[in-house]
Amino acid sequence: MKDLVVALYDGVVLLDVAGPVQMLHGSGGYRIRHASVDGRPVRTDVGVPLGADLALGELDGPIGTLLVPGYAPLDGDRPGEAFLNVLRDLGGRAHRVASVCTGALLLAEAGLLDGRRATTHWAACAELESRFPRVTVEPDAIFVRDGPVVTSAGVTAGIDLALALVEEDHGPDLARAVAKYMVVFLQRPGGQSQFSVRGAVPTVRHPALRRLLDAITAEPAAEHTLAAMAARVTVSERHLTRLFRREIGLTPGQYVEQIRVEAAQALLETTADGVASIARRCGLGSDETMRRTFLKVLRITPTAYRRRFRTSHLPTTPTTPTTPTTPMTPMTPKETA
Repeated sequence: MKDLVVALYDGVVLLDVAGPVQMLHGSGGYRIRHASVDGRPVRTDVGVPLGADLALGELDGPIGTLLVPGYAPLDGDRPGEAFLNVLRDLGGRAHRVASVCTGALLLAEAGLLDGRRATTHWAACAELESRFPRVTVEPDAIFVRDGPVVTSAGVTAGIDLALALVEEDHGPDLARAVAKYMVVFLQRPGGQSQFSVRGAVPTVRHPALRRLLDAITAEPAAEHTLAAMAARVTVSERHLTRLFRREIGLTPGQYVEQIRVEAAQALLETTADGVASIARRCGLGSDETMRRTFLKVLRITPTAYRRRFRTSHLPTTPTTPTTPTTPMTPMTPKETA
């Protein structure tokens, strides 16, 4: 029986707690305790109260696994300094530390991610990277293991994390049995870039570059070669590349590619148009080119993406592409066979 402590605080995301705990409890292989700073119940982000078995400070001796769930990434209440102080102490005594969603930022604040690779909810990756430069952020990962620390992406990724812990502690057969019973993937296909909401790039300050980005978004299938874009804003190709890297963190080609992919995502989600037609309308050329690009950027094929995210009632007539005003957060390209 493995020891696992869930660290609770007011504002904790309910599913960040319930998802992993359900998986771990279902395996039958863990002694699970819930602990808050003062040992009293906490109120989750949706108002549901959660009871605590004990205070975090009452935990003595070594801890098997310390699980730190997250807070709502955009406007949720964060725990105070008292929680972080206890987290620093417990993190140093735990055999393994794991976080769900923005719990990674709490680990980082406690100094537990210094010099390590980590991930978090896609909407908080930029914050994690900018606030904690000693952390190497992997924005597309569902979960990342670096030594005794495991971090996972947003919300339901805590389920993936829990299954990985079960597999590590008790073997793949038990993890597979739990996944089947709970009707979830043992290892979900693709990374979290396929879930990223459009518009996650920082505000661009350069006015000419803003106009260019708007033009690319308005017509993703138009000619957007480096030479054409540089001529449009009357700067050299080299200077334009520097502007993109400084303001967006992407090359011009990467930006155009991601805008086209997101335009294609929107059409796959909301229309019944064929892949070849969507590829042409979004500037991705042929269906095969679109397939290769999706695998590189999203680690999933267009057909699989449509099955996963399309609306239940698709229109029967072509619609105008709904495209973003800015691209998704840059992702680390990963080829998938």
